[in-house]
Amino acid sequence: MSSELQDLYQEVVLEHGKRPRNFREVEGANRRADGYNPLCGDQLTVTLRVEGDVIQDVGFVGQGCAISRASASLMTGAVKELSRADAERLFEQVHQLVTEGPEGVDLEALGKLAVLSGVSAFPARVKCASLAWHALRAALEGKEASVSTEE
Repeated sequence: MSSELQDLYQEVVLEHGKRPRNFREVEGANRRADGYNPLCGDQLTVTLRVEGDVIQDVGFVGQGCAISRASASLMTGAVKELSRADAERLFEQVHQLVTEGPEGVDLEALGKLAVLSGVSAFPARVKCASLAWHALRAALEGKEASVSTEE
């Protein structure tokens, strides 16, 4: 990763970790899922209001490390007003980005989410960055059970 992207990664993670966006339960939510990362203790709940096939509103609450909070914050901004199919495609791209790195991923299309590529350099932090995304997927699928990074 370039030093410029590394600097941006650190800046964005710190900013969103300290002041996460959409850190709230969604009023009138009709989908929710809990996520847990037993390795570092991150716990969060993602709430959604889905109308038709579109995510109208999304939020999260819980506690976790800066990477977990930053990823959840970035995720909520990225998926609002997306269709379920588009959110699923975005999940796949972000998952590839954090697990395998930026090769083969259209970073420009990901916008701010591209900074999450920095996580791939720290394998122990991949689960921190992907927790909210797995909870989002479970909520969209209507799963009531809690998701864990160890499943």
